[in-house]
Amino acid sequence: MNRHLPLDRLPMRRTTSLLLLAAVLAAAGCGKREPEPNRVVVIGTAPVALADPADGPLSAPRQVALENLAQGLVRFDGRGDIVPGLAERWNVSDDGLSYIFRLASAQWSDGRPVRAREVASALKRQLRSASRNPLRDSLGAVEEVVAMTDRVIEIRLVAPRPNLLPLLAQPEFAIVRDGRGTGPFTVDAEQKAKGWRSLTYRKSVVDGPDVEERIHLRSAPAAAAITAFVEGKTELVLGGTFADLPLVPRGELARTALRFDPAAGLFGLVPRRTSGPLASAEVRRLLSAAIDRQALVAALDVPNLAPRMTILQAGLDGMPPLPVAPPPPVDQDARRAYLVGAAERLFGPERPTVRVRLPEGPGSDLLLARLRADWGILGLTVERAERGGGSDFVLLDAVAPTTSPAWFVRRFRCEATPVCSRDADTLMDSARLAIVPEQRAAFLAEAARLLELEAAFLALAAPVRWSLVDDRLEGFSPNVAARHPLVGIARKPNSSGALR
Repeated sequence: MNRHLPLDRLPMRRTTSLLLLAAVLAAAGCGKREPEPNRVVVIGTAPVALADPADGPLSAPRQVALENLAQGLVRFDGRGDIVPGLAERWNVSDDGLSYIFRLASAQWSDGRPVRAREVASALKRQLRSASRNPLRDSLGAVEEVVAMTDRVIEIRLVAPRPNLLPLLAQPEFAIVRDGRGTGPFTVDAEQKAKGWRSLTYRKSVVDGPDVEERIHLRSAPAAAAITAFVEGKTELVLGGTFADLPLVPRGELARTALRFDPAAGLFGLVPRRTSGPLASAEVRRLLSAAIDRQALVAALDVPNLAPRMTILQAGLDGMPPLPVAPPPPVDQDARRAYLVGAAERLFGPERPTVRVRLPEGPGSDLLLARLRADWGILGLTVERAERGGGSDFVLLDAVAPTTSPAWFVRRFRCEATPVCSRDADTLMDSARLAIVPEQRAAFLAEAARLLELEAAFLALAAPVRWSLVDDRLEGFSPNVAARHPLVGIARKPNSSGALR
């Protein structure tokens, strides 16, 4: 008969029972509540779907799909550091010639258990001679990939490679079998968000609450992706390059929304002609000298981006400090007179047209305008190469997968590009087999010097990589690898300040 009494007048035992019941119901309700999905748009026209890296270079949407749905033996975290992927741990032999990986208990997306022989087979597929994987050459020191047991894989090398793990963490070495991966995200069975691909990441934690993160993911052209961010329809835009950077309305964004990666790599022009008026190294060196890199960098307006004239960049493993390039002459009239005189001597009265292959986008238009102004001083006409037509130069815009100087010089071996140096190739081959790190570095530095004498690459700056980031995504961090896996990115506080 006490059912109408206020709570503070109920018997103590009954009060305690009601409080416990309320707590249980609250806990049950919280347990059923799904985390709020974070919406991520990747710049590109390809769908966000798994692809086989052996088929050729990957678009940004496919890279994001691979690194989130088909992890490698190891993977990057949000800071660009190496963390376990399929391998729960690994050991390196004292001589650096053997890496042994122990696989975690894992399943393919169809529920079948992952076996070491399947992982080894997937890696060997990327490394075989018929593979068009753009990073295949970077693993040229791999001698063998062996499944030792169902859970253990060994990678044997012909020479030590301290940068092996960052290479294996790249999406180009994601483990895919029959079009399936192993996460860390899985594709939701029920796709509720039209136009988006819904993904979920779950992790059991022994001494704390289980982790669950949800992502809605899609690709879009740059203009549409930027508009979606400005209008609050997405919290994260990935895959920005110099080509689409001018589309970003910086004045309409929060100060911290536009984030640039301190990316290492190659950004410049690769010559394609071995005959004709542009085929000599002296002409290519003149074209390089005529480019006003400082003006180009100023036009791009990227914090800390610096002009560059060398293949190698500062801070690479084992490399001595690069010489500081002298500042351009203050007397611009004298510089112009020198360039005009050199052009007259090399070309004579007939000046060729230079055709440059560039990606689409206003950033490319800006670069083309810069080349027209700078090479116009030499009396040259500069045109954008037509799709499917021939070109004199092709823009190379690539982020380095590691801080090894080998990747930088091997992009210009004679197997890969028509303008090269056979002597530099010999040095690269010697470096690949060198056991002593100092000797390897010396071979690579000399190869770079020979390539620059040949003007096999007209370097401009470091590659530009940018993202648009909602301030609530506390898991986002710019990094030198320019890799932004989505695990840990979903850090959105609710109205009470708690993470949901």
